Amino acid sequence: MAPVTMPPIEEARDIFRRLGYSVKDDGGELRAERKWRTVHVTALDADEASSPRTLRADGGRAEYRLRCFVTWMTAAGDLRDRLSRLDPAYEWAVIGVEDDGYEVVDSVVA
Repeated sequence: MAPVTMPPIEEARDIFRRLGYSVKDDGGELRAERKWRTVHVTALDADEASSPRTLRADGGRAEYRLRCFVTWMTAAGDLRDRLSRLDPAYEWAVIGVEDDGYEVVDSVVA
């Protein structure tokens, strides 16, 4: 496992590829596409996951209505709680990454 001070970007890329998405770099983040879906994927280290600047109510980019935040499992619960309180205008999911795999911690579909 990479140190929790590094965002799990490669893990995020691998997760979405295994799920059948085409994954492209998108300005430091990822864009995952499959059929009609485009998901804006943001990998966050533990510090970024707890930063108030990380999450924007509009998702940061108007063209993305589906967001997925991938972080280390130790930070995933706090990130989920912050997103729930923020109640953003986009659909979102949080994936927590560990040595032995990953888990979808929560998701909200509008």
